[in-house]
Amino acid sequence: MAGAIIENMSTRKLCIVGGILLVFQVIAFLVGGLIAPSPTTAVPYMSVKCIDVRKNHHKTKWLMPWGPNHCKKLKDFDEAVSRQIEANDIVFAVHIPLPSKEMSPWFQFMLFIMQLDIAFKMDNDLKENAEVTLDVSLAYRDDMFDDWEEIAHAIEIRKLKCTFGSPKTVESEGRHYDCDFLPFMEIGSVAHKYYLINIRLPVNDRKGINVGIGEIKDIRLVGIHQNGGFTKVWFAMKTFLTPSILIIMVWYWRRITLMTRAPVLLEKVIFALGISMTFINIPVEWFSIGFDWTWMLLFGDIRQGIFYAMLLSFWIIFCGEHMMDQNERNRLSGYWKQVGPIAVGSFCLFVFDMCERGVQLKNPFYSIWTTEVGTELAMAFIIVAGICLCLYFLFLCFMVFQVFRNISGKQSSLPAMSKARRLHYEGLIFRFKFLMLITLACAAMTVIFFIVSQVTEGHWKWGDVTIQVNSAFFTGIYGMWNLYVFALMFLYAPSHKNYGEDQSNGDLGVNSGEELQLTTTITHVDGPTEVYKLARKEAQE
Repeated sequence: MAGAIIENMSTRKLCIVGGILLVFQVIAFLVGGLIAPSPTTAVPYMSVKCIDVRKNHHKTKWLMPWGPNHCKKLKDFDEAVSRQIEANDIVFAVHIPLPSKEMSPWFQFMLFIMQLDIAFKMDNDLKENAEVTLDVSLAYRDDMFDDWEEIAHAIEIRKLKCTFGSPKTVESEGRHYDCDFLPFMEIGSVAHKYYLINIRLPVNDRKGINVGIGEIKDIRLVGIHQNGGFTKVWFAMKTFLTPSILIIMVWYWRRITLMTRAPVLLEKVIFALGISMTFINIPVEWFSIGFDWTWMLLFGDIRQGIFYAMLLSFWIIFCGEHMMDQNERNRLSGYWKQVGPIAVGSFCLFVFDMCERGVQLKNPFYSIWTTEVGTELAMAFIIVAGICLCLYFLFLCFMVFQVFRNISGKQSSLPAMSKARRLHYEGLIFRFKFLMLITLACAAMTVIFFIVSQVTEGHWKWGDVTIQVNSAFFTGIYGMWNLYVFALMFLYAPSHKNYGEDQSNGDLGVNSGEELQLTTTITHVDGPTEVYKLARKEAQE
């Protein structure tokens, strides 16, 4: 009777825990879908053509497109020709943001792409594989009457990839090429209210600079920044989840250190996964509101990379530790073949990120994709990382297959085992299948919501209710992996409860005062895990 009561309580406890996690998961999606706005906003900017003929007579080298001290403007290049203004004396000016608006640190980052309006002319055709040279400068100020302070200046080269849909005849003159967008600038903080971009297209016939690039009519920019409302919701989630994971992590490690044995490999890996999740959760982004920390994008990439590397490593070690007859368990060195590709792939992606966003800390106009050497280097790192990822999944699939084959063999021989040994293996089988189901569900949800966020318009409207799909994807998936780590530490924490001789040890056939340890790496007595207590009924049926 007492055993049946404990079994019912364990099953009920498992259902309660699962229900609570499901409720928090739904809340995570609803927070992004109903409360947060869309994650980013794209703002188009049209550059203004300013005249800078007598540069040394200007009080400042910065040319404003509008405002009380705006520059002398050109309507078009025909006016420049009629006034005998050379191309080197024309500056394309863009003020960020648009008039009567201000930028905010809540925007977190700014990403700009460029589009050139190039017209076809018979005597100034666009050459194949043409390159445009840009002399670009970026400045900021926090008051409309302050002087501009320079942030960066660089001379950049961009390859033009354009097509012309009509025959190149006299009748087609004036029609525009269809050109791809060009990467222009990325900056990892928005610490100031106003920004100014000045772009020059220097021409040098002798050196072949900006020769054969067609007739550039206008320069358009599209600025993308994070929405302030989404940033506040994101920060709030991080602030809430950080203590939640910290508390369960401290509780989990305390349960382990109270054991009479040393922590086993799987327990250490789960704890390391909790540390990496906490590393992502810690809301250091709050400091970016008051400090100009341009390295936050790079820091965020590093944090995510550490977590994903730990997650992939955990899956490998989890499968390996469930190979119940394997002699190489509980040693990290036994997994070097499987963990090696993870380390190599992570290192390649880290080097790639340093070559891109690391350089952008000094030069926000830099892009590794703008040169042949940079493109080949970037592709090499990405291809190596892709190969490592494929090798990893091959190893993982092979190990999952081995575990299920091992499970099938054990299930056929379970009836002939002693009760204690049968319960041990049935507990392992149930726990493995349970976690595999959760893992597949999390991976499927991540992929499904990513695809939905890419193919939809960004929001769904049901009557008066608008659901932001992209925001729901970010908050929901972020909350889901936090719950995944939370569930791991809860289910795999060793128990110190003594069920007594009649309720536990008598049923299992072990000595009085001892409990069967249901970890994957040891079979002697030292206290069952939470998953054993929750799954007692399933393991005994």
